[in-house]
Amino acid sequence: MPDSLARNLTIEVDIRCPDWLTALPESEALCRRAAGAVWTASDLHGEVEVSLVLADDDLIQGLNRAYRDKDAPTDVLSFAAGETGPVFHGMPRLLGDVVVAYGAAAGDAEQDGIGLGNHLSHLIVHGMLHLLGHDHETDFEAERMERLETDILSTLDIADPYAALDER
Repeated sequence: MPDSLARNLTIEVDIRCPDWLTALPESEALCRRAAGAVWTASDLHGEVEVSLVLADDDLIQGLNRAYRDKDAPTDVLSFAAGETGPVFHGMPRLLGDVVVAYGAAAGDAEQDGIGLGNHLSHLIVHGMLHLLGHDHETDFEAERMERLETDILSTLDIADPYAALDER
């Protein structure tokens, strides 16, 4: 069901893997909250729509293979819509899709000793930032993106996930 938050952001959440709801009944609400926090922190305006998909490892592995030539599951993938055509009155511009894999995300959360809910929120923030044009291909870009993630996560009362990794 669509939801409008944060200055005209419509969020569609598609839960394709029931493990998400079993492990984290509030997963849909967490996704909406994290995506809304990114949009609120951005300086962009206008009506946009984003699709968030909570998937299993098989689905994300197929996407990773098809679009990135990597035949393995990963925790999160982002697909920017890149719409450049006209926006019709009353219709939001499609920002893109963020897909999160349950097995990979749950495994990472357990390995890193963080809660699955906080990790899901982090992955949604990370994926949304990709949709907004941020990347981490260079050290400079990675540091900037990590700083943005940390700042946005702090508005959700989530600790810096990179600090915990640095302490290991």
